[in-house]
Amino acid sequence: MAFIKMCGLRNEATVDHAVGLGVDAVGFVLAESPRRVTPEQAAALRTRVPAGVLAVGVYVRMPLDEIVATASAAGLDHVQVHDLRSADDVRVLHDAGLTVIRAVNSGGADAVNADFGADLLLVDGAVAGAGVTWDWQDRSALPTGRWILAGGLTPENVARAVTTSGAWGVDVSSGIESSRGVKDPALMTAFAAAVRSAS
Repeated sequence: MAFIKMCGLRNEATVDHAVGLGVDAVGFVLAESPRRVTPEQAAALRTRVPAGVLAVGVYVRMPLDEIVATASAAGLDHVQVHDLRSADDVRVLHDAGLTVIRAVNSGGADAVNADFGADLLLVDGAVAGAGVTWDWQDRSALPTGRWILAGGLTPENVARAVTTSGAWGVDVSSGIESSRGVKDPALMTAFAAAVRSAS
């Protein structure tokens, strides 16, 4: 069954609902975004995430020392970073005890294929967090092994996306929202069911 990460969670009810659905990871956005939470809010939400479910801090355009500091303040040991520049960046985060998901935008074969030593690769659409689909049907342009597909996934298209792309996991945010930044429990439930129907 495909790994499921639900991202941009901002309150106890949506964290509890995601956990109840049996997702593998939840994401807390600590960068500027309509979905942003403070490190203190993330720390409170983190207490509702049981062992076995990854709690991931999501970062873009933030210095490495700030990533380390906010992850520590939030009690997070997994980070998803959208603008890592080199293996040295990953090493700094590893040295701080963090597991690193390197997020890249689709369309950049060099970025997708580069090996920075991260623990997981996430391939998003052209603009991270925009909820826009991209061409995940051409497997020759996609990574192999364990990688996470993101970008414009919804309950309606995720089963086909998993089957077509061969992705190991999926990440969703806007596709389970009733409005930007507001999660919809019914869409969350439908999304998890759709992923499992493809597995």
